[in-house]
Amino acid sequence: MATSKKASAATTTKKAASSKTATEKVAVKKTAAKPAAKVPAPKAAAAKTAAPAAAKAAAPRKAAAPAAQERYRMVQDAAYYLAEKNGFKGGAMDYWIEAEAQITVLLSGK
Repeated sequence: MATSKKASAATTTKKAASSKTATEKVAVKKTAAKPAAKVPAPKAAAAKTAAPAAAKAAAPRKAAAPAAQERYRMVQDAAYYLAEKNGFKGGAMDYWIEAEAQITVLLSGK
């Protein structure tokens, strides 16, 4: 039985190829001659390996903490703007402490 199915399949392929152009005939012959390949099973293992890499890439990156001089300058500027907003009526230390608190919250990301 298997040989008769192969023979009829080959005859069907030849009939279909005879009605097509030469380029299409070559394509039909090449595709008809190749057996269907099975999908290899190791893809599941590859997917498990790729998942942690994707999770790492998706995690948000934290910005590097500013250097001590940069942080000092940020506090200095914030203290000045706080004092300016208040009309320079308070003490410099009060503005500085409030500015440090604001910059700490800003840099912590909360």
